[in-house]
Amino acid sequence: MDTGSKMEERRTNKRKKSKNGSAKLDGDSTVMDKDSAKATVLQKEVGLLSGVCLIVGTMIGSGIFISPKAVLLNTGDVGPCLLIWAACGVLTILGALCYAELGTMIPKSGGEYSYLLEAFGSPVAYLYSWTTVMVVKPSAFAIITLSFAEYASAPFYPECSPPMVVTKCLAAAAIVFIVTINCFSVKLASYVQNIFTGAKLIIMVIIVGAGIVLLAQGNTKNLSNAFDSQSLSAGGIGLAFYNGLWAYDGWSQLNFITEELKNPYRNLPLAILIAIPLVSVCYVMVNIAYFTVMTPTELLSSPAVAVTFGNKVLHPMSWIVPLFVVFSTFGSANGSCFTAGRLAYVSGREGHMVKILSFISLRRLTPAPALMLNGFLAMLYIIPADINTLINYFSFAQWVFNGLTLSSLIVMRFTRKELKRPVKVPIIIAFLMVLISCYLVLAPIIDNPEVEYLYSSLFIFSGLLLYYPFVHLKVKWARNLMRPITVHLQLLMEVVPPDKCEL
Repeated sequence: MDTGSKMEERRTNKRKKSKNGSAKLDGDSTVMDKDSAKATVLQKEVGLLSGVCLIVGTMIGSGIFISPKAVLLNTGDVGPCLLIWAACGVLTILGALCYAELGTMIPKSGGEYSYLLEAFGSPVAYLYSWTTVMVVKPSAFAIITLSFAEYASAPFYPECSPPMVVTKCLAAAAIVFIVTINCFSVKLASYVQNIFTGAKLIIMVIIVGAGIVLLAQGNTKNLSNAFDSQSLSAGGIGLAFYNGLWAYDGWSQLNFITEELKNPYRNLPLAILIAIPLVSVCYVMVNIAYFTVMTPTELLSSPAVAVTFGNKVLHPMSWIVPLFVVFSTFGSANGSCFTAGRLAYVSGREGHMVKILSFISLRRLTPAPALMLNGFLAMLYIIPADINTLINYFSFAQWVFNGLTLSSLIVMRFTRKELKRPVKVPIIIAFLMVLISCYLVLAPIIDNPEVEYLYSSLFIFSGLLLYYPFVHLKVKWARNLMRPITVHLQLLMEVVPPDKCEL
């Protein structure tokens, strides 16, 4: 064959590839040419600033505007309340340092899931992914969007609380909008996170600044005799920690996207060390600011603590507070959605969830199916709309697995000595955090046993009923049933499996 014929053949083959598309379906898998395969990987597009903004933006959400009431209710007085907030900050920093070691030792996305899989094997990791993907992450998403909806709709109902149907519909609209942003572009989701993190830091500065001015003017009456109450109990302290730590939730979010983080060995621990102390100081100062203008009784009776503070202090400019709280909760919801999709994506990639969850949008390079599942489940969880109940049982399940994850750090110090550890914390910190996790799980149950804790535990272990036949045995009829469903969803959403290259 002459040179001209060879060139013509290459042009013909190229036109055929272009016509047929970059990927072709083959059963429940996708066969791609080399160039296309390179494209179907989550990209390293999150730098240090975006990492800090993700942690700060996810932590500062609805919690600091909701949890002060619950923490005060369970502690009974101002002094223990402020101590709980400070203690939550210390616990968060210690826990985050342990997670920094785990994240730099096992640089995979998925957060706790990847560490539990490495330390304890497939069954424990599956139970975590089952509980977190199906309940913990979407319920957190639902809680935050409900808070967003309550603050966003409040100005339209100045004389009464917004109707529940309005709040739920607005929360559902926020879920759809946020999921759409995250499915469209990783960079766009990061930009949104950065912008709204800046907005929430502004409202923190306004509240803290006003509190400092009021303290300087001598408004310290509510802070005197702060330890008069004798109503503390072990269970009450546990529930106070639940609600306080709910406000701090988000400190481990960067571990869920390690594969998308630029230079994770440097940026992961550095982002943690910048973000979490910043948030801890802000939270304590914000609570002190609240008590400069509100008595404990006034704070407990307030439907929206931050808004009440704004009405008492900012007067004609009081509209600033609910506006920035809306920005804050929206940014937190965006961060929650961003990381939740990565957990479902990684567990699907490991075979612990249906395969379609591990697929990536061919055009957008985002884990679209995983993000959509999280949004769909969150829509279901906004139906009950009981935020305090959701927080308590969310925290129970979360701290069960936090304790196991911190235990994995101890276990792998002995079983995986060969792993590189760019960050290495004193093992006594890990032991301390495991003991605290056990307390946070057991104290509320012992002090006030409720059947809902049993339901939560049964739900966690019910995952084994699915794990044994579908993951361990890999029954053929289930795979045959899922194959046509996967193919049709793949065509509908234009998604393909991720590249199989080494991380």
